[in-house]
Amino acid sequence: MKAFRLALCAAAAVGTFAGALCPSIVHAETVKIAWIDPLSGLMGALGQNQLRSWQYAADLANQQNWSGNGTKFEVVGFDNKVSPQESLTILKQITDQGIRYVAQGDGSSVGMALQDAIAKYNDRNPGKEIIYLNYAAVDPDMTNSKCNYWHFRLDANSDMKMEALTSYLAKDQSIKKVYLLNQNYSFGHQVARAAKEYLKRKRPDIQVVGEDLHPLAQVKDFSPYVAKIRASGADTVITGNWGSDLALLIRASKDAGLTTNFYTYYAGTTGVPTAMGASGADRVKVISYFAPNDGNAKTSAVLDGFKKKYNDDFFNADVYTGIAFLAKAIKTSGSAEPAKVAKVMEGMTVDGLNGPIEMRKTDHQAQQTLYVTTWVKADGKKIKYDQENTGYGWRTDVTLEPHLAAQPTSCQMKRPAS
Repeated sequence: MKAFRLALCAAAAVGTFAGALCPSIVHAETVKIAWIDPLSGLMGALGQNQLRSWQYAADLANQQNWSGNGTKFEVVGFDNKVSPQESLTILKQITDQGIRYVAQGDGSSVGMALQDAIAKYNDRNPGKEIIYLNYAAVDPDMTNSKCNYWHFRLDANSDMKMEALTSYLAKDQSIKKVYLLNQNYSFGHQVARAAKEYLKRKRPDIQVVGEDLHPLAQVKDFSPYVAKIRASGADTVITGNWGSDLALLIRASKDAGLTTNFYTYYAGTTGVPTAMGASGADRVKVISYFAPNDGNAKTSAVLDGFKKKYNDDFFNADVYTGIAFLAKAIKTSGSAEPAKVAKVMEGMTVDGLNGPIEMRKTDHQAQQTLYVTTWVKADGKKIKYDQENTGYGWRTDVTLEPHLAAQPTSCQMKRPAS
């Protein structure tokens, strides 16, 4: 009988009878992740990079067996055109296809629509739940008043970033006048609100000399906004703009010879480095969870591998984090079922590209180290990695441990019955 059982276990694929005799065998499966973000329009170039980043991280997990049981990951791209309505239509498509994991990040308006729709779907379909991996939709409400058990945010939220950014900015006594320019949707409103609140608390002498909100992914000429910034006398601009909205703003500033400093959330995203070039050196800063020039061997391997495969730059470090969380949760729970994965992912810590990252149980908000970096000329040594072949890259100015940017949460998490 023992020999018979060993023969069956060696075959492994014969079905339920062998599975009963060999309970330790875990049959590898493929976990599909529906990536829902723009692949066309003004934000399409950014979306292409982000989709490739998810697919690259999935390939690493597959090659290195992060799940520990041979589970494979496949990332399938869906173009939502930065539209909440398009995203909800896609959500219906993926539920019909049986895909149980969603990744999205470009736009908190989209993120909130998906967060709500996924929560409602899961309530109606016990046993077929979907997990939402949020890698860039950073409106703080998503892990506060609108928090949901099935939503896990991999990025730092906008309040966390503003806390870190203004703490750094407040130390520069040369800053006297600030202009706020942001996109006119929930995230942009949150950035503007937090900037005013935190500056008032930390540097009440700084004047906010102007504030503008503009349509998301619709403005092609930012010269009128640049003219207003110049007229205001601002020495510093704080902006949460991303994608083409930041690239075109920086380009218009360069064309107009504007020499103000830019404190940004997303100056490292597709198109912005090329728009900055030499003109942005020493005056454009970014608050991020990623420091590409810290000399971390793991980071270097990912940057080099991505560049070799796609001739593009890897900057979405939380994509790596997302696959790491998912793989570890599958390994820990012994299952790829979202209900089991979500349960163990709460409170879990993984090793990201720049250190440990905790998924805080109270609100599913990732707690991680943040960095303020400045755009400078690459020297091949301390600044080894440039971006978009510009010859310029990011110098780390300050490293902020997770507790320095952590924010309290109003989340009242409702968990499903065990």
